[in-house]
Amino acid sequence: MGSHRRGGPLPVTGPAPTPVGTSPGTPPAAEPGVLSDTARLPRVEPGPGLRHEPGPVGATDAAPQARRAGGRDRYFDTLRAVALVRVVTYHTFGWAWAGMVLPSMGIMFALAGTLMAKSLERPALTVIRSRIRRLLPPFWFWGFFVVVAMLIHGWMPDWRIVYWIVPLGDPPGNAWGEQAWEILWYLRTYLWFVLLSPLLLRVFRLAPVAVLVLSLAPIVVFQFFWQPPDDRFGVGLLDLATYLFCWILGFAHRDGVLQRLKPFAVVVLSLAAIGYGGWYAFTHQAESGSYDLDDIPYAQAFWSAGFVTLLMYAKARFGIDFAWLARFRRLDRIVRIFNARAVTIYLWHELALILAIPLIDQFWNVPAFETYLPLESQWFMFGVGWILIGVFILLCGWVEDVAAKAKPRLLP
Repeated sequence: MGSHRRGGPLPVTGPAPTPVGTSPGTPPAAEPGVLSDTARLPRVEPGPGLRHEPGPVGATDAAPQARRAGGRDRYFDTLRAVALVRVVTYHTFGWAWAGMVLPSMGIMFALAGTLMAKSLERPALTVIRSRIRRLLPPFWFWGFFVVVAMLIHGWMPDWRIVYWIVPLGDPPGNAWGEQAWEILWYLRTYLWFVLLSPLLLRVFRLAPVAVLVLSLAPIVVFQFFWQPPDDRFGVGLLDLATYLFCWILGFAHRDGVLQRLKPFAVVVLSLAAIGYGGWYAFTHQAESGSYDLDDIPYAQAFWSAGFVTLLMYAKARFGIDFAWLARFRRLDRIVRIFNARAVTIYLWHELALILAIPLIDQFWNVPAFETYLPLESQWFMFGVGWILIGVFILLCGWVEDVAAKAKPRLLP
């Protein structure tokens, strides 16, 4: 199968100011502020793991069991926050092993599946409308800046611009803004899972364990029997198949299915899935040039299935709730903000990382900065990137409040 993800790490700034747009790379991205007309967005590698919402990046409702403090589940909140940090880290450094340490997208899809199953206790149409309403305004707000920037840089849209209104397919764009629109695979996949959930949940409840296991069948079929076409339809099917197990796993957690399973069977099968996914990734590097799971959908599906099952099973079996987090008020506050602004962080983080490049370039013009700051370090860029992410949270996060029909706030 072809490469499923795009990406690579942001280049480190050099000892002298570098024209913005000359950086190499490959993954999802965002547009920087000032670029020459002929420049492209600097590319942040590798890209998704962010192939890569709440609504999309996970939603902010709490899980059904062991809920604490106003309905929050700090265990799930923490998983989502750490997953977002891992995504930003991956897009800064491009570490191929990052997805093995924490398969962020699998975690986010599993958490979103749990929340969707809970929400579907209400009428399906109401739930779908609510989820779409929470997703689209932040997407439109972010997309406005990306589309305008691409138009200024020569993009000529066609009828597919409708995907910038409802991303049922990957929104189009030009090469200049490629990194910006590539990250939208995640929102597109999330949206399709939301639309399919009423049917998926009904099928799941007919034979929960069997359906959960068989949810890996589509990725097996795509890998060995029929390769989807290399177009919007095929790529969309591949993403759905890659994370279908994780979404259904969320159903299993919500319905208490995981809690009833025997620990030995769960642990053995989960470790087997992780082992198989890892083995496949390392033995098929020639196809993608790396063992990065984001470039090998088949390995990603099995690794994420085993890894996320262990995380969800630990929650179901032992009722882990991370209530201790409340004793660390600042840390708890950060986790709350990450969950309430998950869509904002996901959409704007690549732009923050890319803007860090020209910003750091200007630091070279200040002798004291050049002498005392580690301007060549990617870790320094990582820190600057998070500062800019914080700025975007303050400037753009209120759109998530509006989408949720809540009073807009600077910080939740």
